[in-house]
Amino acid sequence: MNKVILMGRLTRDPEVRYSQGDQPTAIARYTLAVDRRFRRDADQQTADFIGCVAFGRLAEFAEKYLRKGTKVVVTGRIQTGSYTNRDGQKVYTTDVVVEECEFAESKNSGGDSSGYVPADRPSPSSAAGDGFMNIPDGIDEELPFN
Repeated sequence: MNKVILMGRLTRDPEVRYSQGDQPTAIARYTLAVDRRFRRDADQQTADFIGCVAFGRLAEFAEKYLRKGTKVVVTGRIQTGSYTNRDGQKVYTTDVVVEECEFAESKNSGGDSSGYVPADRPSPSSAAGDGFMNIPDGIDEELPFN
């Protein structure tokens, strides 16, 4: 089984290109900085920089919504490859082919101050002292379970 789950921040805006042909397909490339759990004394690096590539709708999603610093969770598979560069040297590559991509934090925690809260969602201040939201009286009939 070849499955990878990563959570990290984009190191720069995604680079998006479109394939040629009758039905052009979007191809997005970006790098995630993924924090390491543990730090060795001699090792100064605290993150790994992992190349990701997305195709089709996932690439269009990256082009439209992902920016430098955005924290995302990516699920995919590792794919290796190789090519010969202009100097005639063989170069080996390892990328994560993205199969799913989700935001890992809200837009507000990322520094955006738009303050948008959906109208049907109660504000966090309506939570009881135990951290759970208060349920109004008389709503029992509307709950899908009893």
